[in-house]
Amino acid sequence: MAGLFAALEASALGPVLLVTKGQLHEGSTRHAQGGIAAAIGPDDSTEQHLKDTIAAGAGLVDEEMARILVESAPRRIRDLERYGVSFDSEGANRAFGREGAHRNARVLHARGDRTGAAITTALAEQVESGRITVKEHTLATEVLLESGSTVGVRALDQGAGAKCIFESDAVVLATGGAGAAFSHTTNPPVATGDGIALAFDAGAEVTDLEFYQFHPTAFRQPGAPPFLISEALRGEGAVLRNDGGEAFMPRYHELADLAPRDVVARAMVAEMRGAGADHVWLDCSALERVDPIERFPGIAAFCRERGVDLRRDPVPVAPAAHYLMGGVRTDSWARTTVPGLYACGETAATGVHGANRLASNSLLETVVFAKRAVEHIAEGAGGAMAPCPDSTPFAAGRAAPPDHAAVQRLLWEHAGIERSGEALQEGLDAIDGWPEGEPEPSREGHEGRWLGVFAELLLTAALRREESRGAHFRTDFPERDDSRWAQRQVFHRAD
Repeated sequence: MAGLFAALEASALGPVLLVTKGQLHEGSTRHAQGGIAAAIGPDDSTEQHLKDTIAAGAGLVDEEMARILVESAPRRIRDLERYGVSFDSEGANRAFGREGAHRNARVLHARGDRTGAAITTALAEQVESGRITVKEHTLATEVLLESGSTVGVRALDQGAGAKCIFESDAVVLATGGAGAAFSHTTNPPVATGDGIALAFDAGAEVTDLEFYQFHPTAFRQPGAPPFLISEALRGEGAVLRNDGGEAFMPRYHELADLAPRDVVARAMVAEMRGAGADHVWLDCSALERVDPIERFPGIAAFCRERGVDLRRDPVPVAPAAHYLMGGVRTDSWARTTVPGLYACGETAATGVHGANRLASNSLLETVVFAKRAVEHIAEGAGGAMAPCPDSTPFAAGRAAPPDHAAVQRLLWEHAGIERSGEALQEGLDAIDGWPEGEPEPSREGHEGRWLGVFAELLLTAALRREESRGAHFRTDFPERDDSRWAQRQVFHRAD
């Protein structure tokens, strides 16, 4: 969504090239079910949206950036509608859903639980019918610099097996997150942290990498992929129950099943551990306002294929890696610390999510900061954001993991929902044992190296942060420590 929207907005400025390692429609956006948050309802306000965003972020939200996010929402929703996105309605009015940690119903959907697919389809159709040049199956392998400024990218044409260079006045990284670094994830296989590693290699700062959000409710059944079961179901009244049938969330938080995601995920882990089970149950039988099969057709179809009827059967669910709050450090214009290099979407760390993203703010963030990146490019002001004076030099290894599965097992076991200093150090020691060398000149080789860089950065950041905050929970430091850790960790390449 970030890349498509940025390309469309930039097409008025001159020639635009959109490079993607897969097909145009691939990415995490098309799997998004929950929707896009915007305080545009009659009983809502941007101030309340801002308060909810700050509260969910556990003390690390950049308030200035979050205000830009929520105040830009109405205009960006109109932009999406201009590009052909049709949001669901109730009669003559837009329909709004409520999700975890939102005090108001402010989440817009399109085609029910197929919001991401509807948005991706609309934007991709606009891209394909416009003046934008698209190169699919083309993997960016390096951000090219001249005198410290971005001048283009080096890439690998996977079809021809040829290396190529694309020159440009500006490069916008919109490569998504890194969920494929975990063995249990709601993300597609393409989410391998490419943009984070590319920017880091180019000298850009990265931040907040210890904060990985685990979505509480992913379908868990032997042989089935961890398919996302939208939080919107709980927003409509679905209830989490343990093996004993108890609705357990009121014991953990005043918002019960609509508590922040980190709270729900850890509560589920505790219940699963107590029962010796690998899942809990999501009971949708009590939904009164909506028919779950009509309101959530995609989820209903997936469950039905696996013998679960949403109207009467509880759904087996467990947490899975879902969203990276951190990434490439950016300012309010999506600039990185490298001149001419921008980042938006899940690749970027704008500071709006803090330590724990508020549900459905992610799709909003993509369009808000993609728009601002293009506005800055249009002004021709150039430059970069100021470097962080406390950024930590990091000597990223050239370790090459045996395969993607090795990284996935390592991060799930050593940097999952619950962490400890001992486990994190064991993870780093394991990486030290990987052989060093240049990646194989293939997509898989480059992705493997980028996953290795990401894993090393995440483990290091998580080991250094000796507290628990938001999505980062340390069993050996279970309390939040504002006296030492009410700050973001920033890293840059030591060389």
